[in-house]
Amino acid sequence: MSAARTASPRLRELARRPAPEPVNAPGERCDLCAEPLADDHRHLLDASGGHTVLCACRACSLLFDRSEAGGRHYKLLPRRRLRLDGFTVDDALWASLGIPVGLAFFVRDDASGRTTVGYPSPLGTTRSELDAAVWHDLARGHPALAELAADVEALLVHRVPGAPPQHWIVPLDDCYRLVAVVRAHWKGLAGGPEVWTRIQRFFTGLARPEPAHR
Repeated sequence: MSAARTASPRLRELARRPAPEPVNAPGERCDLCAEPLADDHRHLLDASGGHTVLCACRACSLLFDRSEAGGRHYKLLPRRRLRLDGFTVDDALWASLGIPVGLAFFVRDDASGRTTVGYPSPLGTTRSELDAAVWHDLARGHPALAELAADVEALLVHRVPGAPPQHWIVPLDDCYRLVAVVRAHWKGLAGGPEVWTRIQRFFTGLARPEPAHR
């Protein structure tokens, strides 16, 4: 017997209604007001608290969707993802950074003007301050990097052997998502095939359009 024949009029009515806005698992709430979070919720940077990334509901993200709203305290992370086709990093310059995994992200600090480089590891993010001359060499001839939003955007570099290099401008929370992938799936000394498959899937996903902000 078909499901349509056994369903009550009430169930058929409910089935025709629009699905409710998806929310994350129970317990995941806005870090500012404790409202339940949608799956596509935005993030804020707490620039005064060790550059912590906070989850924000729609109302709070709208509140801080202006640079002056949060002052120097809270900054809404943007959604821009821009692939830098034609961007290259000199092999000698990259080798001088001593980054062992072929993945790194560069962030400019608004307060100090310095640039830091971080890379994902099985233990989390390893960070160091970048010499100003090195950042100058990286950014030279690439106007898009001059527009990199301090604190909230990063230059994300993918130089894994066996895959074409990729260079992106991404919001900072994308970098944290990549770190989470590496932490969760890295095995042994070389990472194992699963983590590299997931890393490739992550970069493929960067090319997908972000959901419209409701």
